[in-house]
Amino acid sequence: MKILHTSDLHLGHQLYGKKRSEEFSALLEWLLETIQQRQVDALLVSGDVFDTTTPSHLYQSQYYHFLFHAAVKLNCQVIVTAGNHDSPSFLDAPQALLRSMNIHVVGSLPGETAHEVVGVHGASGEVELLVCAVPFLRDRDIRQSFAGESPEDKERNLVQGIADHYARVFDIVEQKRTEIGRNVPVVAMGHLFAAGGSTLEDDGVRELYVGTLGRVPASVFPEWLEYVALGHLHFPQVVGGRENVRYSGSPLAMGFSEAHQRKSVCLVDFSRSPAALELLPVPCFQPLHRLRGNLPHLREQLHNLVAKGEKAWVEIVYDPGSEANLVDRLRERLEEPVEDSPVEILRIKNPQVVHQMLGSEQPQEELEDLDVEEVFQLRMEAEPVPEEQRVELLDAFHETLLSLQGEVEE
Repeated sequence: MKILHTSDLHLGHQLYGKKRSEEFSALLEWLLETIQQRQVDALLVSGDVFDTTTPSHLYQSQYYHFLFHAAVKLNCQVIVTAGNHDSPSFLDAPQALLRSMNIHVVGSLPGETAHEVVGVHGASGEVELLVCAVPFLRDRDIRQSFAGESPEDKERNLVQGIADHYARVFDIVEQKRTEIGRNVPVVAMGHLFAAGGSTLEDDGVRELYVGTLGRVPASVFPEWLEYVALGHLHFPQVVGGRENVRYSGSPLAMGFSEAHQRKSVCLVDFSRSPAALELLPVPCFQPLHRLRGNLPHLREQLHNLVAKGEKAWVEIVYDPGSEANLVDRLRERLEEPVEDSPVEILRIKNPQVVHQMLGSEQPQEELEDLDVEEVFQLRMEAEPVPEEQRVELLDAFHETLLSLQGEVEE
């Protein structure tokens, strides 16, 4: 019995306005080839299938084409859980039809907890693996609000609600094992922020979860689990020092901070105990580069990229160094080395201009280059906010963002 664990596909994601449909198509084809070559029995996708709750027809088509070929053409059972970027109702809508093709999708919490436990059948037709297919658990799903709750109370109750839900699912698993009559391996899926997990500055995760908000201890997952397939964090990593509790990471770079990150998916072989884990590197379908330095250094780096002849997307962070004054026609002078080449500059970050924005007569010229957190940070810098209050304000800001996202999805 072999499973392939991935997550955070983010179909439909754009990078500074650039559509990435060709990348996603290449990624899904590579996954199908891997399933076939490695004779994978089950594919687990731990949340964030789509980048938005309203994916375009193009990305819906890519998704269903992929599911059909994996399950029907390659005879691979597919289990998909929703992430915080997904619309639970959208993923659930074709649930009955997909199940007839051995595709199990859990978008929202089902009415019965037992529906979150999926059996994976081997060649003999017997259940050889049990999967706890738990979707992203929203605050409103697992926690009751009470008047006068402190932020610490909310945090404690949220984490406890997540732990209690997993405990109920594990109770169902024990009942299933008793019915089967043997201790088949168990895999748990989750889309959450485990304590100790690492994020990167523009991976789309950090703006919602900073500080202690939503951090779940690894102790939620008991030691008897053979494997825990997590999603939500884009950097491949283990949790709590346990090699079998891990984030597969996003298979494509979601931002330039991930440009030189080695992307992978997890292949887990249960033919022996403990299960054997192998990280399969994902090919790079669109090279990304983040360049930093003063103008002469940046121009030299751009000339070197052009000489390689690859179709690259570039983010530039202008660091003037000894150049004390603003450089005139910065974008024009940076675009010149890549003119008529496959190298494309998607973004130029100029900290000098950013820090002058709030006093500028035309701040909109750089506002589009900022994310919501950078704007909030700039506002704090512009106000007499004591340093000791900034962490608390940031936590409140991120909790507000998370709440707003939930309201939009509803």
